[in-house]
Amino acid sequence: MNLSYANALSTASQACSSQDFPNGCLFVVATPIGNLADITLRAIHTLSLCDYLACEDTRESKNLLNSYGIDKPHGAWIALHQHNEAELSPQIITKLEQGARIAFLCDAGTPSISDPGAWLVHCVQTAGFKVVPIPGVSSVTTLLSVSGLMGQSGFHFLGFLSTKATERDRQIKSIEQTHVPTVLLEAPHRIEALAQSLSCLGHRHVTVGRELTKQYEQIITLPADQLSTWLGADRNRTRGEFALIVHVSPQGAQSDTAPYVEILKVLLSELSLKGSVKLAQLLTGASKNELYNLALNLTKDGDTGSSHRN
Repeated sequence: MNLSYANALSTASQACSSQDFPNGCLFVVATPIGNLADITLRAIHTLSLCDYLACEDTRESKNLLNSYGIDKPHGAWIALHQHNEAELSPQIITKLEQGARIAFLCDAGTPSISDPGAWLVHCVQTAGFKVVPIPGVSSVTTLLSVSGLMGQSGFHFLGFLSTKATERDRQIKSIEQTHVPTVLLEAPHRIEALAQSLSCLGHRHVTVGRELTKQYEQIITLPADQLSTWLGADRNRTRGEFALIVHVSPQGAQSDTAPYVEILKVLLSELSLKGSVKLAQLLTGASKNELYNLALNLTKDGDTGSSHRN
């Protein structure tokens, strides 16, 4: 056991004592993406409670649980990955029929997002059994939270692009036409090829997260056509797992929000900021956060002709 987490099990048990963990249930458990301290108390309690642990890689998961002082017998471990997920899902359902609690976890992060698990969840739900998410870390939301994206209504998640250059280039062409940020994932041995492919996006910004939550974490935003140069400047920059966000082009963002700006200008001349945003949302159906950011920028710029402020 990692001595830093010696009290984690008892603390987790106390924190979850009033919660229900039903039998015959599949628990989809998010685990840290690098920093052991990012585990949740609920995840620790769930992993200690479950009868079986279905894992993408049992070796990785055993090391993780050992860090928190959780010991499981040999028969509790089930190796379930992308190559055998369809084959083993019926076996998982049989164990659920017998009343077992089963946890599913991938090597790191939230399962079923560019990792195995989606087919298993589908099969379990179709069979009529409950699936409970135990939320936690995801590289996608981790990077989005520090990307500084403003006024965007959602994002497009693509995950890992094709390993075939022709198909990857086609996917990037589709990103070029997308007017919301696009989130990608990439492995270290393919990051340079991806950077070369992304260079066709020119000055369009890309936020790169490398080794997120780990000791050598790096987060940087730079033009797409400079990504290859940045990687080549230090060989260490190609190491570790990557999450990337391709920002919208400035031109695309302006054209997308222009109608909202004109509506907000009229409303802000008569109403408070909050009132203008609320009415603009009803009129346009656009994101409240996007409209609020636009309205806030307009009031800061003094581009409303209004004495109303909130």
